Amino acid sequence: MEFYKNAFGFVQKFLTPEKDYGEINSGTTTIAFANTELGNSNFKKGFSESTLNDKPFGIELAFTTSTVEKLMQNAVKNGAVLLEKTVTKPWGQEVGYLRDLNGFIIEICTPIQTSE
Repeated sequence: MEFYKNAFGFVQKFLTPEKDYGEINSGTTTIAFANTELGNSNFKKGFSESTLNDKPFGIELAFTTSTVEKLMQNAVKNGAVLLEKTVTKPWGQEVGYLRDLNGFIIEICTPIQTSE
């Protein structure tokens, strides 16, 4: 959670006294975090733990901003690993990819402009 607070400026919403579960606000969405021990207690058959040593899972968190490069640089300064440099997609959207401290993919992008 500290990484997401420091790298992206999100605000902590909740943290258990044991510090094994917490939530942050990222705009209108709450992102929840559980430590490995709590995760193992929640899933009887266990789960696959994400690490920076393995290929990332095929799922991402996407955060939109008008300052993609600035946010990417701040995230890297706070421990993120650059996965793919920022590119401009054919539809005009700027997109870059990072991995967080646990190896999860984070997409940093400008909002998609619609014609409505």
